[in-house]
Amino acid sequence: MAATALAAGALVAVPAIAEAVAQPAQPAQPAPAPRAAAAGPTGVAGKWTKKFADEFNGTKLADTWTPGWFGSGVTAPINGDEQACYDSRQVSLPGDGALHLKASARPSTCDGKAKPNTGSLVNSNGKFHYRYGLVEWRAYIPPSGTRMANWPALWSNGENWPADGENDTMEGLGGNACFHFHSPSGGPGNCAAGNHTGWHTFASDWEPGSVTYYYDGVKVGRIASGVTSSPQYLIMNHTVSSALGGPTVLPGDMKVDYVRVWQH
Repeated sequence: MAATALAAGALVAVPAIAEAVAQPAQPAQPAPAPRAAAAGPTGVAGKWTKKFADEFNGTKLADTWTPGWFGSGVTAPINGDEQACYDSRQVSLPGDGALHLKASARPSTCDGKAKPNTGSLVNSNGKFHYRYGLVEWRAYIPPSGTRMANWPALWSNGENWPADGENDTMEGLGGNACFHFHSPSGGPGNCAAGNHTGWHTFASDWEPGSVTYYYDGVKVGRIASGVTSSPQYLIMNHTVSSALGGPTVLPGDMKVDYVRVWQH
């Protein structure tokens, strides 16, 4: 999510100017069976050490996460094109092994402005940051046919936007799964071909001077310009925008089976 005139990152469409790798069309997948403890990220070779993981197996959100944007309760959106406030009550762990981030048609009010919908967000700002390494999410993205519904995103952001950078591992723009890296140099990125609704893994390997993106263990692109080096915190959110998101399908749950951070 790239910022508008906000102090932190937000979602925004940018020109597709990064290297992209063509992918065959993929059918939406049913929920796979639970995986055993992983020895490394999906499909990415190398010797990796797990530095952080949340498997979302309980019924209480870990202290790593804050269920809102710069606060809890009902908080303002990140980007001016969002048609929803964030409400902590729409973040849940119902005991099925996944974090649920709900978007609904329930009206909400934040910063004195009425919004027609309500979204949800969790972030690790002030609690967990990482600098370099590979972050991987396994997530369920609600569909509208073969397109991503609403405006889901799995990303990380520095404390001072855009100077500290923003890495969008997966952002659902116009119903497509897209990746970007925002910094003072711009926001290069691209979108992966194929159907990425349902359950998939989304990963980005952030190394000095470059970020490589993997969807379902397959390289979909690489960015090697404007990549910053300041630590970033993790963000998962599900919101609505007729301008930048995909088709609006409400209510809907984006689900996260796990998030893991690996380093060499």
